[in-house]
Amino acid sequence: MAAKDDWFGKLQSELEKKKEEILKDISSESQKRSELNRTLIEDFWRIWIQFNNINVHFKMEPSHDKWVSHFEEFPTRWVVKKDFDFSRVWEISLVDITREQNRVGDSLKVIYYNTEEGEKLKVIFQFSEGEKYDKYSGWKRVYSQYVLYDEFVGKASIDKIREVLLKLIPVWYESHLKGDRSIIIDFVKKNFQKGATFTD
Repeated sequence: MAAKDDWFGKLQSELEKKKEEILKDISSESQKRSELNRTLIEDFWRIWIQFNNINVHFKMEPSHDKWVSHFEEFPTRWVVKKDFDFSRVWEISLVDITREQNRVGDSLKVIYYNTEEGEKLKVIFQFSEGEKYDKYSGWKRVYSQYVLYDEFVGKASIDKIREVLLKLIPVWYESHLKGDRSIIIDFVKKNFQKGATFTD
């Protein structure tokens, strides 16, 4: 009986060690996601402000009412909610709602997803490439995604993400100032790898 107890004690010890390792990994991944999200959400809001200044309107998720406690001066000075859990945000997006030139749905997104090797963060630019008819559901918009950045959460670098945004955002801004959507679409197609295509 003592040998069985001894074996089970070892098993319990191994299981406890495994649980502690995994909880530590989950905790550090959650902390990293929280730090990344807080920075990216505030960066996206600052981008929203710049486009809003030239009368170009974007819809942002999560919307400011979810993570801003109050504005000291709208929209440039804000106080973040103390109880907002940035680690629980799985997607951040800026979606163009400009009706001209078929821009509705052009968007910049940060998406978290799981792989067998671990959780990853992907930054994409998504845009509509027109419509297609489906005999069961009628006309659907065809969207293409281009991958701007893709990395494991643990290795993700805010500096590298910002480098990519520093290239992309001025081109998107220019395309609006010139009223020429092809400027941003051509730039994305030329400089980034194509990801998924889907209909909606």
